[in-house]
Amino acid sequence: MGEKKNYINHYNELAITLNQNSTDRSIVVKFRLFNDGLGFRYEFPQQKNLNYFIIKEEDSEFDFPTDMKAWWMVADYDSQEYRYQETNISEIPARWDKAFDSNASQKLIKNAVQSPLMLKKNGKEPLYINIAEAAVLNYAASHLEVDAQNFKFKTHLTADRQGAKGYIQTPSVTPWRTIIVSPRAEDLMDSKMLFNLNEPTKYTDTSYIKPTKYMGVWWEMIIGKAQWAYSTADNVHLGVTDFSKLTPNGKHAANTARVKEYIDFAAANGFDGLLIEGWNIGWEDWFGHSKEYVFDFLTPYPDFDIKILNEYAHSKGIKLIMHHETSGSATNYERWADQAFQLMNKYGYTSVKTGYVGDIIPRGEHHYSQWTINHYYRIVEKSK
Repeated sequence: MGEKKNYINHYNELAITLNQNSTDRSIVVKFRLFNDGLGFRYEFPQQKNLNYFIIKEEDSEFDFPTDMKAWWMVADYDSQEYRYQETNISEIPARWDKAFDSNASQKLIKNAVQSPLMLKKNGKEPLYINIAEAAVLNYAASHLEVDAQNFKFKTHLTADRQGAKGYIQTPSVTPWRTIIVSPRAEDLMDSKMLFNLNEPTKYTDTSYIKPTKYMGVWWEMIIGKAQWAYSTADNVHLGVTDFSKLTPNGKHAANTARVKEYIDFAAANGFDGLLIEGWNIGWEDWFGHSKEYVFDFLTPYPDFDIKILNEYAHSKGIKLIMHHETSGSATNYERWADQAFQLMNKYGYTSVKTGYVGDIIPRGEHHYSQWTINHYYRIVEKSK
């Protein structure tokens, strides 16, 4: 499965076992060398004196001999929505404080940058270098602390609310730390090294995965012309509030008549699908309140007829795409996901867009911590 039918996965592998005599514990450092780069990871075999442990930090370093150009983004436990900066490595600290603005959820890491990181060595023989990671499973996503004076980068894992970077039970492996190298930038984009370092899919039937060209009912909300919310209320209680008795705000975009217009446009202009945001109750106070029970992902607003719209879309050759914004409340989404996906199956929705705008619940967790990474995988498993 992927962009091609067949992939070449050729590499030389070296595994080095390191023993700690004082504790009688061991760790394996595994390297895979490809034509276009290197991957390495740490492996923890199950052993008598190492069944469970907590990660304080992973001190993997990437040391370079020269001050290269870097395309970077400030590191953040909760957001990747910042503008890329272009400086030399040595100039990153001076630019760092000016390289971000406010965000819906934000936990910045001072003088650190995000992974992946693109570098370029200039000169007679220019070289592009990309630092990234692959196979992030049951592990926190990583960032890169900058030693600008010595042109070094060190991994910095996303912490949880207690400051821990991960809870491990052996046997276990870390993600692959990766370095892809090429004289041409476009070759880095075309590299399949990261793809090959991820495990092959465990699903035997992947025919349901299809490329889709789609448009969405959301841009007019972004520019303020319309709204996700249906009513003028600012305090609603799911299961208690009768939305049919609330005062409509007159700007709700995801209404039956308006969505039909979008379906007509999508069908007339060669689109395959239509994403609809704001169809479900709860948008009146969805953001900024650390509200756990914020959506049920089942109940449409009074002006959105889920059955009629789905039938109308299918008659035009358009697939509707379900939108599940969680407001960062991952615990609430896990409670409702099974029923939400059953509703999608009932009405022929084959795709879903999930969203995690705002601080993560469980409170104190982050978008890229181990718990939340595992949550994303649990939702993917349910969706299958």
